Amino acid sequence: MSLFQKLSAVVLLGSALASCTPGSATGEGDWALYGLESNEQRFSPLEQITPETVGKLGLAWSMDLPPQARSMQGTPLAIDGTLYFSTSLSRVYAVDAKTGKQLWEYDPEVGTQHPRVLRTTHEASRGIGYYKGAILLASLDGRLISIDAATGKPNWSVDTIEEKDSRKVITGAPRVFDGKVIVGNAGADFGTRGYVTTYDAATGKKLWRFYTVPGNPADGFEDETQAMAAKTWSGEWWRWGGGGTVWNGITYDKELNRIYIGVGNSSNYDPAQRSPDGGDNLFLASIVALDADTGKYVWHYQQNPREAWDWKATNEMILTTMDIGGQKERPVLMQAAINGFFYILDRRDGKLLSAEKYGKATWATKVDLKTGRPVEVENARYENGPVTFYPSQLGVHNWQAASYDPDLGLMYIPSLQLAGKYWTTPQKAEEAKKFVLGVKHYEFALGSRFSLSKSDPEDGTGSLVAWDPKAGKARWTVKYKTGWNGGTMATKSGLVFQGDAAGWFHAYDAKNGKELWKFNVMNGIIAPPITYLVDGEQYVTLLVGYGASAPDDPGWRYGKHLPRVLTFKLGGDAKLPPTAPPTKEVQPFENPDFKIDQAAAKRGTDLWIRNCSICHNPGSGTANWPDLRESPAAHDYDTLRAIVKEGALAQNGMAKFDEFTDEDIRDLQNAIYFYSRKAASGDTSDASVRLF
Repeated sequence: MSLFQKLSAVVLLGSALASCTPGSATGEGDWALYGLESNEQRFSPLEQITPETVGKLGLAWSMDLPPQARSMQGTPLAIDGTLYFSTSLSRVYAVDAKTGKQLWEYDPEVGTQHPRVLRTTHEASRGIGYYKGAILLASLDGRLISIDAATGKPNWSVDTIEEKDSRKVITGAPRVFDGKVIVGNAGADFGTRGYVTTYDAATGKKLWRFYTVPGNPADGFEDETQAMAAKTWSGEWWRWGGGGTVWNGITYDKELNRIYIGVGNSSNYDPAQRSPDGGDNLFLASIVALDADTGKYVWHYQQNPREAWDWKATNEMILTTMDIGGQKERPVLMQAAINGFFYILDRRDGKLLSAEKYGKATWATKVDLKTGRPVEVENARYENGPVTFYPSQLGVHNWQAASYDPDLGLMYIPSLQLAGKYWTTPQKAEEAKKFVLGVKHYEFALGSRFSLSKSDPEDGTGSLVAWDPKAGKARWTVKYKTGWNGGTMATKSGLVFQGDAAGWFHAYDAKNGKELWKFNVMNGIIAPPITYLVDGEQYVTLLVGYGASAPDDPGWRYGKHLPRVLTFKLGGDAKLPPTAPPTKEVQPFENPDFKIDQAAAKRGTDLWIRNCSICHNPGSGTANWPDLRESPAAHDYDTLRAIVKEGALAQNGMAKFDEFTDEDIRDLQNAIYFYSRKAASGDTSDASVRLF
């Protein structure tokens, strides 16, 4: 290294150190927390890669992963020259950040230990935590596991889920703060009660738990907060769990010593069934502030009282200070919510300061700043029949991380435009009456029916929106043909990075949105990038792999387009391995001797729609899972039975359906042949109905 390079590295390190907040978990130049800092801004202080030099950014190395890594959603961590990341089945990898050489892999074996739990989600892991030489993994099946960062060997493991017969899983990243680690869970869509739990990060000892919805009053309430929340419910809501899972957004406020949690959607979805005599149903679709030491309730703000649309407050909550509401340097919390409004709250007391639409949202005309309540359109809860409005249940912005540049005062938001149709039926009401909490219930949208709807030529497209929170308007926008795109990262040097579903990784000028660089990664991108230093040199790393409820189909296919880790640096000249272009071509398996039993096929298609289509959905993308129309194994009864009923592929993430009868398996086989021959005839449209 030349003298000039050494001096440049010293200056760069000093700049990074000066920009670090007290929430930093490790030294300068590392990315050691999910959002880089506890404020969740994803704003890097590094300035080596600039608008002037980003054009020289090239691939330093790449690492192909097995198909079972599936949908890569996570934020990696970069600590002392080692890169750590998790994949869909909660497997954790450690690699040399400069070379990409694998150092170790840890597999918690979630599929073989808890095969039924795989039925709750597409499988996801949005990240991991780090504390004093240990990687903290919140596994899909609900365990919190401490892993030695040097060896990959587990230190300890605790079960974070209290119910033994539950649909709860963990998809979000654990957050580490002040020697503690907090985890939430997912599963409200299938019937469960939400909570978050905090543990000692060194030992795994449970410290406190906060429930997001009240339980059965006959069992007594855990505290006065639950008793208060219960006054906003009616009927027998606890029969469906209530919902309110905290599966993504958790932010630690070091200044005020508080934890902010973003609470999820309802269970049952239809408020007329779950809370028939009215009520706002706290704390559904709310941001709740808790004391970080005790977990005691401090304040809440509810975005959608009496939630009915699978909307939630689970997006990232970003902390900053702002001159707003007549006060200088006011400590605020910002969230670009699922429902299309951008909320700014005073984080001291939860006072609503601003709520402006940042995308197409027609379900309400505005949010009344005096009451904090939305002014909803007529028939918003489909009580008078089906209703279609914006956004869909996927939201204007979902879990793909936004970032915030405090120097420019701009938040960079991945956004989606898509309408949703919402309704219920007498049949759904009857199903809800018969519902019993537990792992065997599978169908999405308990009590209601949701579907995606395209009502505008722009529907299905996405944008990168540079939003000015203080002014309440967009400063610039980049449009994408695809809607389900990646998370963002901003840098002090004036760059914004984002990947898209079509497989392009972009760098934009943070001031005006001008594209300065792009790279074709040959797979869809939904994860956010990170940047870090190793030996004074700045790197950018991105996890690549499409899927996870994607509303569009760019042509990425399971087994044909492998998940990857890509790392870039200035002057990098590595090449990607040969990769097939995206394709929507189907090559269905055929056995002309098999005669389809039409009655069985009809029963089988119903089973498929209710149990299989959330993952195996030909026509809407099969990036996560094999296309069963092409699978000889899926067409063979004995093999299909072993996979579905006996869990033969649980280690690869295929859920076990041991309640299925042999006749059910035969019906499924007939349905698979039906869909295959439909495709062979040239009809490759959706082989299912989306049951959101």
